[in-house]
Amino acid sequence: MTSPTKLPIPSNLAIIAAGRDHIQTAEFARAVNRSSQTIRKNYCTTGECFGIRPVKFGNRLLWPVASVAALLIGGSDE
Repeated sequence: MTSPTKLPIPSNLAIIAAGRDHIQTAEFARAVNRSSQTIRKNYCTTGECFGIRPVKFGNRLLWPVASVAALLIGGSDE
């Protein structure tokens, strides 16, 4: 998979991300209007959620903001 192209970040996502490159599962869930449990279940069953693969950091899953922005805008990061 190639890295996502430089897309504008939607304003609500920019507020959630607060300048970070990755967001936590609860923040990702809020950005895509789903529950955190739905995000975790999709990750557990397929290794991704909405085509986005997180980075594991200890016990946490961190979701790349650029990929989430591409999802929200309707673009593809492949």
